[in-house]
Formats: sequence, C-alpha cells, structure tokens
Amino acid sequence: MTTESTMSVREQPKQKVVVRQGGASEAVYGLGLIGALVYYISHASTFLIGLLGILKAIVWPAMLVYELMRFLNM
Repeated sequence: MTTESTMSVREQPKQKVVVRQGGASEAVYGLGLIGALVYYISHASTFLIGLLGILKAIVWPAMLVYELMRFLNM
C-alpha cells in the first residue's frame, strides 16, 4: 500500500452559520433616512438648520412613533 491511501483526510473545522433577520426593515429605515436627509437639507436655510436636519433624519422613527402615540392618546 502506498502512504497516500492510508493517510486520513484532515477534517476541516465546521463554520458557524450566522442567520441575519430583519433585512427588509433595515432597507426601509435606510430609504427613509435618505428621504429625510433630502427633505431636511433641501429645506434648510442656514448651515445650522442643515445640521439639525441631519440629526432629525437619523431619529425620524422615534419622532414618528411619538406623534402616533400622542395622536392615539396613549
């Protein structure tokens, strides 16, 4: 017998499978962020208002939920 046929094949280590969920919600948030950035920056009259618009664009979901809960008297 040759040594090649008697050598055991080394097993490769198993890789951990990572399943990401929520991809659609990330896409919706990203599109909303871009839309809010365009809206707030295009309506900004000064540089400071533009910076405030960038901050507002980042936290727009929180403002939306707050206004919705206020509207529903919760």
